[in-house]
Amino acid sequence: MTKRAPPYFLLSFIPALAYWLLETYSTMEIALVGGIVLGILEMLLEKKFTGHVHTLSKLNVSLIVILGGISLLAQEGIWFKLQPTMTGLAVGAFLLYQKVKGQSIMYQMLIDMQQTPPLPRVAYEKMEGHICLFLFLFALYMAHIAINETTARWLFWKTAGFYIAFGGFMLMEMIYLRWFLGRLKK
Repeated sequence: MTKRAPPYFLLSFIPALAYWLLETYSTMEIALVGGIVLGILEMLLEKKFTGHVHTLSKLNVSLIVILGGISLLAQEGIWFKLQPTMTGLAVGAFLLYQKVKGQSIMYQMLIDMQQTPPLPRVAYEKMEGHICLFLFLFALYMAHIAINETTARWLFWKTAGFYIAFGGFMLMEMIYLRWFLGRLKK
């Protein structure tokens, strides 16, 4: 029986949760410093538990530190809360760049792992295009939330809300891919 890996993705919730708690019960400055420190701690824990730090984690922590610093200088917490927006725009832009170059990250990853892709390359290309669109739209939504809504609502959408929205998106994507692949066979 193989041992399941602990859900390390939950570490990414720590800076946001800390920011919300500290903002609620303390000052914004303390909340920002707490969020920044815990963002760095998150990266160190990922290194300790997994032996490496993923590129996306490095991007997120860099954004937390940079936007947290801007928020401290501006005395405005909105910059810190724009981290999910910036991450979504960066990852979406990277996917779009790969698409323009005619490359499929998912397909290439399967090839690099010496696995036979279960779907035709065009299915991965379609899926990545849709993921790109989802990330851009969710990034815009998170900007709206950061600017116009409470920190509690922002925390929900940065954590569980993202996974719920992405799960709904993937359900629709699977339905679309079944339809699309059915048309390809005709």
